[in-house]
Amino acid sequence: MESSAVSSHIRLLTHPIRHSSSSLFRQSPFLFAPSFSPKIRKQLVLTRQNLVDSASPLVSSATLSDTYSETIEFADIEWDNLGFGLTPTDYMYVMKCARGGTFSKGELQRFGNIELSPSAGVLNYGQGLFEGLKAYRKQDGNILLFRPEENALRMQIGAERMCMPAPTVEQFVEAVKDTVLANKRWVPPAGKGSLYIRPLLMGSGPILGLAPSPEYTFLIYVSPVGNYFKEGLAPINLIVESDLHRATPGGTGGVKTIGNYAAVLKAQSAAKAKGYSDVLYLDCVHKRYLEEVSSCNIFVVKGNVISTPAIKGTILPGITRKSIIDVARSQGFQVEERLVSVDELLDADEVFCTGTAVVVSPVGSITYLGKKVSYANGVGVVSEQLYTALTRLQMGISQDEMNWTVQLR
Repeated sequence: MESSAVSSHIRLLTHPIRHSSSSLFRQSPFLFAPSFSPKIRKQLVLTRQNLVDSASPLVSSATLSDTYSETIEFADIEWDNLGFGLTPTDYMYVMKCARGGTFSKGELQRFGNIELSPSAGVLNYGQGLFEGLKAYRKQDGNILLFRPEENALRMQIGAERMCMPAPTVEQFVEAVKDTVLANKRWVPPAGKGSLYIRPLLMGSGPILGLAPSPEYTFLIYVSPVGNYFKEGLAPINLIVESDLHRATPGGTGGVKTIGNYAAVLKAQSAAKAKGYSDVLYLDCVHKRYLEEVSSCNIFVVKGNVISTPAIKGTILPGITRKSIIDVARSQGFQVEERLVSVDELLDADEVFCTGTAVVVSPVGSITYLGKKVSYANGVGVVSEQLYTALTRLQMGISQDEMNWTVQLR
């Protein structure tokens, strides 16, 4: 009986996973919910170690805590030296639909290159969106997602603006769960980083004239990551850009379309060549009001008041931004969403950025028109307080009274 069970799972492990997400975990209990006897599980672990790709070697299982009864398999990488870069993992999730249709029948596939027509809408006309969220491993070995439904809703809003169909919130969240569980050995140990999750929505069908694509692909891949800025939770140095602009009224600055980010590369590259960490953009009409950093929202602290630019179509409604506002208010801060002038920025007690990748990043200095203004030595008190509160919640260290986290095993 035991040898039969082992043989069936050996056959499963020698083939790529191409099951629909709804049946994947029922069909592969070895991969996702081990329930065999210790003898069988030992044989299966040894068998899978021999079969897995050489690019993804395994290390011995390790028990994280006395309260977590199952051993955890980790990928063989240097968890203490994670940066914010791509590490290829095991599986990606793919789901397609035709124009005017709805998404259905997604599946997990081995991570790898995808095939696109040279005339795909995303390549020719930039009809594409992306999202970003993270999975964290708790001390007990369980895995937490942070507000995935918010990413799903934001993708739907962006898809409407870009004339694309989008997965339902339920489809999006279930696809994220499936992808994370399929790659769970790549979720860093508690306190060592996070698993960055990148959902993509793109016009993958061929099109020559300017029009919506005839086919769309929803894809998710993941990568273990550390800090976005090499400084970590240390002050970054920004330069204010007054000539180039990230977004314009009536444009797509308020949705997470792929084209928004290519537009910041010129100014960002020039800033980094001069030693700055990133660029802070002003509005394109008055050239006086703060908008956002290349991929982060900006906050200005003065006394007990925290101010951040209001969302009015040119600024991305960050999910970390939204979360920090709620956390700050719960801790007694007055938070204002409004126009924030560059003069207020230069007179602030403290400045920080927020984003999925950076979480909270304190700003050490701002350079504007050749004038440099420095803020608190080291990490500002408010920045550190909010960073600690949010990351403790994301990692399951503090109680989630906001009901923001989704637990996986």
